[in-house]
Amino acid sequence: MVLVKKYHLPPTALMPNSPNPLLYYPGYFAEQKGLPKTLHQIFDDNGWETQWIYRYGPTQRSHYHATVHECMVVLSGTATIRFGVADLSENMVENTWGTAREAGGIEIKARAGDVFVLPAGTAHKTFDTKPARSFTLLTPGDGHLIPGGDVGAVLEETEQRLEGFTMMGAYPAERRDWNTQRGGEDFGAYQRVWSVPKPALDPVLGHSQEGLFGQWSDYGLSAKL
Repeated sequence: MVLVKKYHLPPTALMPNSPNPLLYYPGYFAEQKGLPKTLHQIFDDNGWETQWIYRYGPTQRSHYHATVHECMVVLSGTATIRFGVADLSENMVENTWGTAREAGGIEIKARAGDVFVLPAGTAHKTFDTKPARSFTLLTPGDGHLIPGGDVGAVLEETEQRLEGFTMMGAYPAERRDWNTQRGGEDFGAYQRVWSVPKPALDPVLGHSQEGLFGQWSDYGLSAKL
C-alpha cells in the first residue's frame, strides 16, 4: 500500500492555497539510476508533462501557481519545503530562518524519492538544501517545456549532472502557460484559483483512489480561468 500523507492548508491573507489537500508520497521512488527517464514515462502515461529539472539553491521566495496543478519529485539531496504561507520580507535570511513570514503552514524534510502533488494555489518554498549548490535549471528551455523530440534522451544526459538538491517538475499536459505569484496577487479572487480543473489522473498513481483521483473533489471541474 502506498503511504499517502494529506495536508489541508487554509487560505491566508496572501496565499490562496486550496480546498483540496497537498499530497505527499514519502519515498515512493527510491533514488535509482534512470529515474528521470522512468518518471517522464510515468507522467506521460498519466497525462502529465515533464517540464523541468532544477538544482535548488540555499533558499528561494515562497510562491504559488494560480493556473495549474504541479507535481514535484525529489531526485537527489535533501531540503526543507515550507508549504502554505507567504514571505513577508524581501530579506531572504529573515523570510527563511527568521520571523518574516505568515503564521501557520507546514515544513517537510524532503529526500530523494519523495513525491509532492500540489493543487493550484499552494504556497511552497524550498530551502536548507544539502549538498548546497547554486540555483540552476538543468534541462533545456525556460522551465515551462523541455524542447526537442526525444525528452527521454535529454533526461538521460541531465541525470549525469544531478548533484545537490534536485527536483523534477510535471504539469497536466499542454498546461505551459502557468504563472508564478509571490502572494497577494489573487486576493479577492481565490475562487478562480480553486476552480482550476481537476486532472483526470494522478501524475504517478493514475486511477488509484490513494492519489488525487480519489483524494481531490471535482470542485470547479467545469470552470475555466
